[in-house]
Amino acid sequence: MRKGILLLISVLLFSVTAQAARLKDLVNVEGVRVNKLIGYGIVVGLQGTGDGAQTQFTVQSVVNMLERFGVHVDKNQVKLKNVAAVMVTAELPPFVRAGQRLDVTVSSIGDAKSLQGGTLLLTPLRGPDGEVYALAQGPVSIGGFAAAGAGATAQKNHPTVGKIPSGAIVEKEVPVSINAKNTLRLSFRETDFTTVSRACDAINAFLNGPYATPVDGRSLVVRVPKAYHGNVVKLLADIGDLAVEPDAPARVVIDERTGTVVMGENVRISKVAIAHGNLSVQIKETPQVIQPPPFSQGQTVVVPQTELKVKEEKARLVVLEEGVSIGELVRALNAVGATPRDLIAIFQAIKRAGALQAELVIM
Repeated sequence: MRKGILLLISVLLFSVTAQAARLKDLVNVEGVRVNKLIGYGIVVGLQGTGDGAQTQFTVQSVVNMLERFGVHVDKNQVKLKNVAAVMVTAELPPFVRAGQRLDVTVSSIGDAKSLQGGTLLLTPLRGPDGEVYALAQGPVSIGGFAAAGAGATAQKNHPTVGKIPSGAIVEKEVPVSINAKNTLRLSFRETDFTTVSRACDAINAFLNGPYATPVDGRSLVVRVPKAYHGNVVKLLADIGDLAVEPDAPARVVIDERTGTVVMGENVRISKVAIAHGNLSVQIKETPQVIQPPPFSQGQTVVVPQTELKVKEEKARLVVLEEGVSIGELVRALNAVGATPRDLIAIFQAIKRAGALQAELVIM
C-alpha cells in the first residue's frame, strides 16, 4: 500500500509540465518593500502571571511611567505580578499612509508566565533610523491559555506571545515616489539566468522595443517608455500580468527529520545500478528470577534472558539507463521496495557515486 501511494504521488507531481507564472509573482520592485518597526512596551492587567521581582527592568519601567504621571514611588517598595515587559514588533507596508492601522506582535522579554488578558500601554514603534512611525496600544490576544495545578499543567499555543489586530496607528509615512522614476529595477526571488532572459523577452515583446535589459541572474532593468512617463504605476500593472515560464534548477531536497523527499522535474540520472535490502535486528530482554535451593546460603538473583532475531530481505537489482527522468527513477525505486526513508539513503548513495545530475539539499 505504501509503495502504491508513493508511486501515485510521484506520477501526479511529475506528469504536470511547467506552467507560466505572472511576472508580478516572480519579482520584487526595487524600493518597494516592507519596513520593520520595533518598540519596548508594558503589558498591564495580568492575573498574577507577569514578571517576577527579579526582573528589575520591568519595575524600573513602571516607576518611570508613574513619575511621568506625577506619582512618586520607591522602586524598592514596588512588587509587581500583573505587569510584563514586552517587545512590540510590526511591519510597515509600502505606500502606507498616516492614520492607517497595522497589526502588531507582542512578545515577553522577562519571566512572565502568560500575557492572557493583558493590555499593551501606548508604545512608540521606531524604524532603523530611530524615528517613530507608529503608535501601538490595545488588548493582547494570545489565542490560547496556560493553567497549572499542584500535579498537572495544561497549555495551548504560546502564552507569552500575542497579537493585537489593527493595534497600531501609522504616524509617519515612508516616502516612495514611483511615478517620477525613469528606470525600474526588478529583482527575482530565485536566481536563474534563463528566467531573467525569458522575462526580458516578454517585456520587450509587449513594449515593442528593447526596454528591458538583464543585469545578472537575479535582476533586470526596465527603461520607462515615453508613453508611461509620469504613470509608472500603469507600466508595472501592465508588465506584471505578463506570462513568464520560470526555469527551476535540478534539485533534490531531503528532510531527514520527517523523511520527506521532494524532487524537481529536471533531475536526471546517469546509468547506474541500485541494489536495496533491509536488515532488521530485534532484541528482546526477558528477566528471569532464580531462587537458591532451600536452606542454602545463596541469594535470589534476576538474570536477563536475551532473544535475538535477525532478518534480512533479499535485495533486488535495478539498472537505470542514461538520462532517465524523475518519473522513471521513482518507478524504479518503488520496484526496489524503497520507502521515503530509504529514498534518503539511496539518493545520497547515487550522488556519492556521481550519477545524480542534480543538486542534493539536505535540511
